[in-house]
Amino acid sequence: MSGVLVIRTPSGLSGDMLLAGLAVMAGQAADIGSVLAATGLPLPHGAVEIRPHALQGISGWQARVRLPHEHAHRHLGDILALIEASRLATPAKAVAARAFTLLAEAEGAVHGCPPGKIAFHEVGALDSILDTCLAAELLVRIAPDRLVCSPLPLCDGTVRCAHGLLPTPAPAVQELLRGVPVCGLASIGETVTPTAIAFLRAAGFVFGDWPEMVIRQTARIYGGRVLPGVPNGALFALGDAVPAPAKHRPHDPAGPDSESS
Repeated sequence: MSGVLVIRTPSGLSGDMLLAGLAVMAGQAADIGSVLAATGLPLPHGAVEIRPHALQGISGWQARVRLPHEHAHRHLGDILALIEASRLATPAKAVAARAFTLLAEAEGAVHGCPPGKIAFHEVGALDSILDTCLAAELLVRIAPDRLVCSPLPLCDGTVRCAHGLLPTPAPAVQELLRGVPVCGLASIGETVTPTAIAFLRAAGFVFGDWPEMVIRQTARIYGGRVLPGVPNGALFALGDAVPAPAKHRPHDPAGPDSESS
């Protein structure tokens, strides 16, 4: 495949939503178990399912992840070693490793620690590793030439994490959002997860309006929670860039095609 991949996030984005959207765009939604098995990641069979889902009568897709709860806290080196030992495509390894490095740098900036000393809590859990690594592998299979995402929506509220109850956006999210265009959303709570932001940055998405393109396929992707007053859904679209108009050189009457006198 090739072309332009667009993600529009009117109500936010999570790692699960990225995984579901990229699976549908890659034509791998029904076969996501085989994709996971091919990566060699130490995750159980049946850990993820991409299934049809409807909200307010509008059909779409949703990822369902089933993994055991872990109490272990992984460091960046542990996760990078897991990625390197996998059978992910080499470009997918690079994206996944970059995403977790960005997460470690953000957490390090918040806590005043070197990135390698950070003990991941939520983002070190198996589901975040699954989301990031599988999303990276699927993106490589799609192989788009251009990646575009809408500005990311933010709103006030709170989020509960390993450090307790924090205002949104959480400190690590604030660090990850440096240089990223954002917009306001009339709701409460966390709208964009650290895993999603880190992946978008690691993969090289640019943030802005819809590009000129001819759309080939679209999919509406739903998350696992519904924000008050906001329909939960992101739009993924894959298509072809509209070529720039050809520039015709004006005819030169004195050129080689003109008659000699």
